[in-house]
Amino acid sequence: MRDAATILGIIHDRGKTALPLEDVYRQLFHPTLYLLAYGKIYRNQGAMTKGVTDETVDGMSVEKVQTIIAAIRSERYVWSPARRVSIEKKHSTKKRPLGIPVWSDKVVQEVIRSILEAYYEPQFSPLSHGFRPKRGCHTALTAIRHYWKGTAWFIEGDIKGCFDTIDHPILLSILREKIHDRRFIRLIENLLQAGYLEEWKYHATYSGTPQGGIMSPLLANIYLDRLDQYVEQELLPNHTRGTHQFNPAYFRLAAAARYRRKVGQEEEARRVKARMQTLPSYQTHDPEYRRLRYLRYADDFLLGFNGPRTEAEEIKQALRGFLAGTLKLELSEEKTLITHARTEAARFLGYDIVTLHNDHQLSHEHRRRINGCIGLKVPKEVVWEKSQQHLRDGKPIHRTELLNDTAFRIVAQFQSEYRGIVEYYRLAYNLHQFGRLKWIMEQALVRTLAAKLQISVPQIYARFTAPLPEDRGLRKGLQIIVEREGKKPLVAQWGGISLQWKKDATLNDEPYHIWNTRTEAVERLLAEECELCGSTQQVEVHHLRALKDLQKEGQVEKPEWVQRMAARHRKTLAVCHECHVGAKGIHPGRYDGKSLGK
Repeated sequence: MRDAATILGIIHDRGKTALPLEDVYRQLFHPTLYLLAYGKIYRNQGAMTKGVTDETVDGMSVEKVQTIIAAIRSERYVWSPARRVSIEKKHSTKKRPLGIPVWSDKVVQEVIRSILEAYYEPQFSPLSHGFRPKRGCHTALTAIRHYWKGTAWFIEGDIKGCFDTIDHPILLSILREKIHDRRFIRLIENLLQAGYLEEWKYHATYSGTPQGGIMSPLLANIYLDRLDQYVEQELLPNHTRGTHQFNPAYFRLAAAARYRRKVGQEEEARRVKARMQTLPSYQTHDPEYRRLRYLRYADDFLLGFNGPRTEAEEIKQALRGFLAGTLKLELSEEKTLITHARTEAARFLGYDIVTLHNDHQLSHEHRRRINGCIGLKVPKEVVWEKSQQHLRDGKPIHRTELLNDTAFRIVAQFQSEYRGIVEYYRLAYNLHQFGRLKWIMEQALVRTLAAKLQISVPQIYARFTAPLPEDRGLRKGLQIIVEREGKKPLVAQWGGISLQWKKDATLNDEPYHIWNTRTEAVERLLAEECELCGSTQQVEVHHLRALKDLQKEGQVEKPEWVQRMAARHRKTLAVCHECHVGAKGIHPGRYDGKSLGK
């Protein structure tokens, strides 16, 4: 039997040569693909979240994989409707719909996603960065900073309700162009039309990909790859031409400055050079010179244009026409903006993007060093919004929701939140703006600890202050150490996070996945032996949402299964069906440590 790496490797090779994918439905009969899918998604937070049934990752077994394969082999697999919930939408009073599939559907979706990704990934445009391996927000922003020098106008693009309005017939026709397998296409079509339950009322789905579904981002990328192709093959060639022409006035002054320096008129030479450095070295209104650049992240895209605003408007209208006519999508009017790059900022992926201009910032060779370069900035609103979470009436306050946690967890929580914000904006040259946020969060932290321990703020500093290493030496911070017998102590720190700008910082949203890697949970499942009683019958995996769930209030003596999971620091335990859900098993809460399976 072929392993997952071999199957996906063959599909990947066909994708690189753009050969059509045939007889792919048969690949869904391989158990190794399902084990690979399970190993990848069982750690997700949503793995223990119920869909329209009670099924979750808890109880995953080889038998369940075989049941799924049997249904797919006989073409009897039926997608369950997703359970729809609404979550808060950032910067909006509206809520975002989120679909929660049942666990079996998640596994099958991940198998199909791995096949489609292996095939389509080599064919996607290098200008697309969202939801792709080895790519993410930072790779997109770094590409803009490196290659968009001299941009005069930004065209910010946002597709209105993209994931909800993707046209099913168009998407399926795109898939059929390269996937020549009716059964495989029909399986995807049935998924798109499975519908959803909202407040236990069924709703059919006539368009869109299921938000919250594992396949949704990849299907959106396959769909929007048509937009990438249109921009690359039509817009970029039509609006990219000519070469930079030197500005004669600039070079006349440069020659005059050299002459005056040569004849000993240093003061006059400096004045002439100062006038020269107020002029551009290239002609900025050359009618024969145009440059257009493009980049897309999911349903948001950005174009940088060198040319007159009238042509930028034409490009925007061309994009609107293509999306409406070819993909049946609509540009959001309020979010699709044309921004002057030197006087305003374009908002993309949470950053403010500008073209820098300052005639007085000179290099060691006394040349203007930032003019025309792209600058990435932390928006002022971000610092303000993050600060407001820790303020009341303009003053830092303690966080009551954390008072039931230990002091160690409180410090770790504050540090994790602050680190996440800073590391995301590490590419911003004004990262120092977060100094204000750090002070506010530190005051909120010490007040939370003071309320927790019933002592004063100065006593908190006296008890927990410690020197922490930073890029430029040691800095004062807070530190809590929890000693453990026979193990390394646990350390929680506040501080030690530098606000130094790093141009080449990289944070991938979708790290590269090695196809043939088996996780420890999969290895233990395949061993088919109960880790409690040694039985080899009906082995399945018991899952916890978090290790803290092992700690139950009022429990004097911990059961053996709890002790084993805590000792191994695992959220999974391979057990037989009897030890798991039997009358005296883990789920009924009656497991007594005896060998139930023997």
